Amino acid sequence: MTNEETAVKATYFSIAGNVSLALLKGLAGYFGNSYALVADAIESTADIFSSFLVLLGIKYAYRPADKNHPYGHGRIEPLVTFLVVGFLITSATIIAYESIQNISTPHALPRAWTLLVLGGIIIWKEISFRTVMKKAEETNSSSLKADAWHHRSDAITSVAAFIGISIALFLGKGYEAADDWAALFAAGFILYNSYQIFRPALGEILDEHMYDDLVAEIRAVAQQVEGVLGTEKCLVRKTGMQYQVDLHASVSGEITVRAGHEIAHRLKDSLQQKIPQLGNVLIHIEPQE
Repeated sequence: MTNEETAVKATYFSIAGNVSLALLKGLAGYFGNSYALVADAIESTADIFSSFLVLLGIKYAYRPADKNHPYGHGRIEPLVTFLVVGFLITSATIIAYESIQNISTPHALPRAWTLLVLGGIIIWKEISFRTVMKKAEETNSSSLKADAWHHRSDAITSVAAFIGISIALFLGKGYEAADDWAALFAAGFILYNSYQIFRPALGEILDEHMYDDLVAEIRAVAQQVEGVLGTEKCLVRKTGMQYQVDLHASVSGEITVRAGHEIAHRLKDSLQQKIPQLGNVLIHIEPQE
């Protein structure tokens, strides 16, 4: 299975799970008198749209390079991630506003059975996070990682709701707002998580250097290529699910231009073979006396 097929399959998994959970949370929150569950349903609804964005982004990112996009279409990935963060911030704002409104408004206690619903949701969302994150790491997709973190944030907001409802039920009358305070805490966590998703995507779009381990691996592979005496500059930037590399390699200053050209080709082929996530590799030959 190709990286694209793996990423698309993981996104369909996210969409199906979010649709089911949005309906379950919404109904359980309405009939169980729990705004924390309704808040969870709002987040899951936003997750549905963001997962569709991730799906479209992945399909576009895998388009082959063309005349107008010689490095491919991978930069769509961080842009989609920004949109996903926008959905998260919007849902957090709505949840926080409604929570504050409900805290100041007297209402009945949540139903006890909503805890069972939340328990199942927490387990499922953590499984979903681990499943999608594994696929994101396999495919090196930043937008799929953002989608995975949606599942983790959903699990934690559900834990907050579970705690809030438990407090309200255990302490009884006068503590009905514990459920709403839990929803407010969940909104704060969603905002924090939004930054955690946004920051690496911003670094990617600005070509920030964040790949020391990959640079070390590239240098190690280069040293094994016949004719390469060492490496100097090694610049890496990420576009979509691949890395573009500019590498300065040192060779003997006594060899011919043709021999240096052949070494550069061997080096490029070796790097792309041994490190499959590399896209375009530009080799600059430096003479070493």
